[in-house]
Parts: sequence; C-alpha cells; structure tokens
Amino acid sequence: MHSSSPPSTCSRSWSISEDSLRRYVFHASENCIQELLSASDSVNDGWKVVGVDGNGVEVSKRRSGSLHTFRSRWVLHSVSPQQFITVANAIDAAKEWDGDLVQGKYIKDLEENLSIVWLRYGERSKPLFRKREFIVYERRETMDDGTLVVAVASLPKEIAAGLQPKQNNSIRGLLMQSGWVVEKLRNDSCIVTYIAQLDPAGWLPKCFVNRLNTKLVMIIENLKKQVVACPTRRGPT
Repeated sequence: MHSSSPPSTCSRSWSISEDSLRRYVFHASENCIQELLSASDSVNDGWKVVGVDGNGVEVSKRRSGSLHTFRSRWVLHSVSPQQFITVANAIDAAKEWDGDLVQGKYIKDLEENLSIVWLRYGERSKPLFRKREFIVYERRETMDDGTLVVAVASLPKEIAAGLQPKQNNSIRGLLMQSGWVVEKLRNDSCIVTYIAQLDPAGWLPKCFVNRLNTKLVMIIENLKKQVVACPTRRGPT
C-alpha cells in the first residue's frame, strides 16, 4: 500500500502494527490449539472413518459447515515427538514431503514460537492446488503433559494482503483451523494427528475440495519417510 493513499472503508488490504498483528494471531491461535486438541481426542464425537491404509494411517472426516474437516492418525514407532515436529516444521524442506508445494517462506517472526508463513503452489501442481497460495500463522506450543501442538490457519484476507501482495494469476485460498498434535508414547515413539480443513477459493465442486483435504492429511506418510531418513536433531526448546 502506498502511504499517500487516503484511508478507505473499501480497501482490500489493511496495514496494522506488528503489536496488533501479534495480539490478533495470539488470540486466534489459542482457539485453534484448543480445537486441535479436542479434534485429536480418540472419542468419536462425530468422526467417521473413511479409510485405513496399509501403513496404518487412519483417515476420518467430520462435517464442518459446508465442508468437511479431515483427520489422520498414525503411531510412529521409534520416532520421538520432537523428531517429527522438527521435520514437519522445516519450511525449506517441505517440498520433499509435499510435491505440490512450489515455495514456502517465513514472512515474519512475531515471537519465538509464532510466525507468519507464505505457501505457494504453482502451475505444475496438481489441478486442485494449481496457482494457489496461502498466508498463514504458525504457532508451536508444548502442553503441560508434553504433547506438541502446531496450530496453522490463514490470516484474514485483508491482513494477508497488507503483509504479502497476491502473486499475479494466483488464487489465495483459506486454510481453516488446522495443524499437528503429537503425543509422546513409550519407547520414544509418538502418535501423530493431523487435522486439516481447506477452502481453496475459486469455484470447485465440493467433492474436489474434499478430495483435496484428503490429500493433505495423507502427507503423514511422506513425512515419516523424511523423519527416518534424517539424523536425530535437537529441536527448538
């Protein structure tokens, strides 16, 4: 935005202070964390199992408004929660486990565990991701019982536009309350739950949107391969 432009109630982007942005994201992510912890609970609570693959990844879904929220769960043996989160949070390496991702970068670090991230999917991505981008916050928290939570969701479009102008010929999608819950088990193992709800924006039949969500949760398998291939690293404290 040009500083000389007069303020307008019809403006499509907002320029807010870093302090205001931090406070907004902190409160929004608090709610997201609670939703993720609730969704990761093993109690049924409306979840319907839609498949279990040969590697033991269970995928289930639950209706949330006009879309479905998808959840995948997997026990990872001999993988600690910190090992998994260290790989899952490595934006630079995300293309290794998400073949549709063209570029990911941190736009701004608001706190040690709170960041704004830009994700872009290009022309060569699969049809449902093609030319889409997302501006999301990422908050990483360790609960009192040692459970690790990574909460991710899109910023409101006006705030996102003020932080990162939309790329030409791209569509800005919306990632609803999504993220990881990683619970520690015995023998340095863990159970990983990934919750995702995505509105890719632009017109798409609902069945395609739900198929896209299914793809998002299945990336756990690719992440497991990355985790076991990487040497044990000490993650952030």
